[in-house]
Amino acid sequence: MFKKILVANRGEIAIRIMRACKELGIKTIAVYSDADKNSLHVKYADEAIRIGDSSPKESYLNSDVLIRAALDSKADAIHPGYGFLSENASFAGMVASAKLTFIGPSADSIRAMGDKAESKMAMKKAGVSTVPGAEGLESEDDFKKAAKEIGYPVLVKAAAGGGGKGMRVVNEENELSEAIESARREALNAFGDERLLIEKYLPNAHHIEFQVFGDQHGHLVHLFERECSVQRRHQKIIEETPSPLLTPELRVQMGEAAIKAARAVGYYNAGTVEFIFDPILSSLRRGSGQAFFFLEMNTRLQVEHPITELTTDLDLVQWQIRVSAGEHFPYQQEQLTQHGHAIECRIYAEDPSNGFLPSTGKLLQYIEPRGPGIRVDSGFTAGDEVTHFYDPLLAKLIVHAEDRKTAIQRMQAALREFVVHGVVTNIDFMQSVLAHEDFANGKVSTRWVEKTLESDSLLSNMREQAPALQSLIAAALADLTIVNRQSEIVNRNESDPYSPWKSPSGFRIGQ
Repeated sequence: MFKKILVANRGEIAIRIMRACKELGIKTIAVYSDADKNSLHVKYADEAIRIGDSSPKESYLNSDVLIRAALDSKADAIHPGYGFLSENASFAGMVASAKLTFIGPSADSIRAMGDKAESKMAMKKAGVSTVPGAEGLESEDDFKKAAKEIGYPVLVKAAAGGGGKGMRVVNEENELSEAIESARREALNAFGDERLLIEKYLPNAHHIEFQVFGDQHGHLVHLFERECSVQRRHQKIIEETPSPLLTPELRVQMGEAAIKAARAVGYYNAGTVEFIFDPILSSLRRGSGQAFFFLEMNTRLQVEHPITELTTDLDLVQWQIRVSAGEHFPYQQEQLTQHGHAIECRIYAEDPSNGFLPSTGKLLQYIEPRGPGIRVDSGFTAGDEVTHFYDPLLAKLIVHAEDRKTAIQRMQAALREFVVHGVVTNIDFMQSVLAHEDFANGKVSTRWVEKTLESDSLLSNMREQAPALQSLIAAALADLTIVNRQSEIVNRNESDPYSPWKSPSGFRIGQ
């Protein structure tokens, strides 16, 4: 087993990985940019190394600096988390060349499946049905020709990454040029790669993904599905498992297709095979109404992995580490089961009433919900700054219950208890989504948020997000009172070297 792991990421996922490491008795190394020097993940690690200024290109996307940090700190392995360099085959190869272990799949698998264009070509060869589209396009004329053949609307998307980055919907040809330019710019910033592909946009699609997991000895299973259709700007905001859409038969079919897709590239470690289901396209292909199509594969841990953990009782991060160290994954497919229902809401510092634009500022008050069946994965606490440099994800709120109805009710209660002052958040928007009859009935497609915002009162059900002046003053005074109280406790306990109040950092973990 590894003795020391460098976590090449930030925020809640860095803390999540470090927690798994600590439970396995492994020391952790945090890396941080100038913007993150006082962040929770830096305080939580055993060691911390500065890797550059606040720009992602100069810090979390700088392969050379990350590997140098791992070598200088005598780490055995690097865990990339998600985003940044987690799906960068060149980085995985550089880690291996430095005689370090990359905690994830092989560079070859990342190259074949992490690259959206290559993965589609690989799936076609393997006989897995894919969304109509075209890869390897270069000029604008190439895109125009492909779009005309596929038929509008089309989706222009980054070839080297996911998460909704570098993705644009194009409804007609005169929108194509601007979409290509902006998608390339965003893809280059997010993944260091400006290549794009194009595919048919399916406005009524459901987004369903299957978690796959394999070891380095050829054993590969799936850990069931996650329903991810509630999205804004092509990025998921609510996920749940099991999917209310799937029948037992369809679950078996899609699970087998997911394993087939992963096995085609010799995949191991954690990965996610993503599918879409569209009733209209299914009927055109003479399907039975239950046809599904391979969309892409994420060759990394997913943001929404906690709901799979809660329904399978498996710690995916610990197993990532263990199989990377050469262990066998001990469970056969028939031994794996789900129990209960889990939902995750991504809590963002953003303004739903203003196009979900990010909100920045100091967290004057930050109180996470607590209780049975409630889990919070977070990288922030009161007093932290939310900057414009990175994704505005504050926390992941996850609930687990015996059935879907109870899980929805538990999530609604937990959202009511989640208090954030200082930035605008999507908490009230989440409440509106969960209260909507379409969500209750499982009738939510990937365009549902956009369409519902246009057609009904989804936003009007939200209470005013901007905190009143009295609330801000109260939060600031509460923050000052806590600091003063901690100072009193420290003074009172100066003679006690074992006092937990000896060093009042204010640090706490939302778990």
